[in-house]
Amino acid sequence: MEEIKKIVLTGGPCAGKTTALVKIMEHFSSIGFKVFTIPEVPTMFSQGGVNYLTDNKTFFYEEEKATLETQMSLEDKFLDMAKAYRKPSVIVCDRGTLDISTYLTPEMWKKITEACGTDTEALRNRYDAVLHLVSAANGAEKYYTTANNKQRKEGLELARQLDKKIINAWTGHPHLRVINNHDNFENKLRRVLKEISDVLALPQPIEKERRYQVEIVGQLPECIESEITQTYLTAEPGCEMRLRSRVWKGKQVNILTTKKRVADDERIETERTLTHNLYTSLLRQADPYRQTIKKVRKTFIWKGQFFELDKFIEPVNHLITLEVKGIAEREDVHFPPFVKVIKDITGNMTYDNYNIALRK
Repeated sequence: MEEIKKIVLTGGPCAGKTTALVKIMEHFSSIGFKVFTIPEVPTMFSQGGVNYLTDNKTFFYEEEKATLETQMSLEDKFLDMAKAYRKPSVIVCDRGTLDISTYLTPEMWKKITEACGTDTEALRNRYDAVLHLVSAANGAEKYYTTANNKQRKEGLELARQLDKKIINAWTGHPHLRVINNHDNFENKLRRVLKEISDVLALPQPIEKERRYQVEIVGQLPECIESEITQTYLTAEPGCEMRLRSRVWKGKQVNILTTKKRVADDERIETERTLTHNLYTSLLRQADPYRQTIKKVRKTFIWKGQFFELDKFIEPVNHLITLEVKGIAEREDVHFPPFVKVIKDITGNMTYDNYNIALRK
């Protein structure tokens, strides 16, 4: 039976999900995949008379519980159909189970998940990847509108807050990718197709992420902070294998990443979540010529662009790098005012993590 991938397409209001879903269906159907799409359950419910803004607490609880139950049931049924299809398939969910949590108190979310026989961690692990499209309210305000969605009533600031809450809800998923707002919306759509192609292990052009050595000169905005331990494993020529342990809010996620070059300008990159026992076992295959990297990562969105700020602790402790994800070749970087760029290190292999780990 062919492997089936299940992907969540999420994001803040007015992020371009509807258009992206059409592009996904067109593109991957044209190259031989069966594409199943699961509609957004809260929109279905709202169109059917459900009022998520009700003051009736009992009714609110029941409708949110029904939303989670329906989401899970739809996903399970679509997965059954994809298995029966017996050909390469991808299931794309217009929002996923954890999106529901962003509208609830932690106490109500816990009560609902327990009633449904699940929890946050189990729900997060239902998916192979999560693609978060940044709301137009964050960096592309001139394109933000409520005209094309009668259920969308929030203003710009509330839309930005929802954007952050959704990213926080999905943080911890090993394949969470934040898709920037771009100067050209087509670039945003191309980024979506590229990320799904990575999940499907299709060869992709090798890209140089924009990367800079920086200093912190001001107060950082609200961000997600995690501790990263990175170990490289022995691998065949042309292949890079990396173990990464990421600790966020006391929770540890272990990921094995493999990058294999299939041509001079193409490679296949795959990710796999590991149990703690398997992670510990694979550490025995650590590359003896490379040291373990330890760093603290802070991630945030600034003017519609997604940044990763890494402060290295080992084997160097004087380096801070800023990486902006998914920027088109001729697109400008919107540098935040609280960092000072020392130099552009894009493509400079001296600053590549793989080489930083090399024993001197």
